[in-house]
Parts: sequence; C-alpha cells; structure tokens
Amino acid sequence: MNKIDLLVGFLIGFVTTILGSYIFITLFTEFEFIAGIQIMKSQGNLGKIITLGSILTLIAFGVLLKMNKELMARGVVLAVIALAIITLFI
Repeated sequence: MNKIDLLVGFLIGFVTTILGSYIFITLFTEFEFIAGIQIMKSQGNLGKIITLGSILTLIAFGVLLKMNKELMARGVVLAVIALAIITLFI
C-alpha cells in the first residue's frame, strides 16, 4: 500500500505540473499548447515553463499534507525532483 501511495503522489505531481504548464501557455501566450512547447523549447525557455507549471504542484502538496497523506506528498516531492533533473537535460 505504501508504494502505491508514493506512485499516486508521483503521478499527481507530474500531472499538476503538466496542467500548470498548459494553463500558463494557453492563458499568457498566443500559442496552442503543443506549438507553444515546441517554440519554447527552440527558444530555450522550456525549463522556465516547467518551473511555472510546478506552482500547482505546491498547492497539491499542501492539500495532501492537510489530508494527512504524507506518502503521497512524498511522491509529489519526488516528481518535482524528477522534473528538475529532466529539465537539466532538455
């Protein structure tokens, strides 16, 4: 059960980052999501977009801690660390 909670937390962290990036690109740029990702990658700004998308992950982390779901919150932190490492290599 513990590993499942950690995996669910990881997925929550990953999905909230993608959702936050989607919201940022569609609201604050004139591009569609996929085109915006490609343009930001070509300009070298993809790491910044992922970082801004991680703001929703902070909210998910806080909610999970309020609900006493510490292992899921750990999974969210693991997702942020994984995204930071991925961002270094993009």
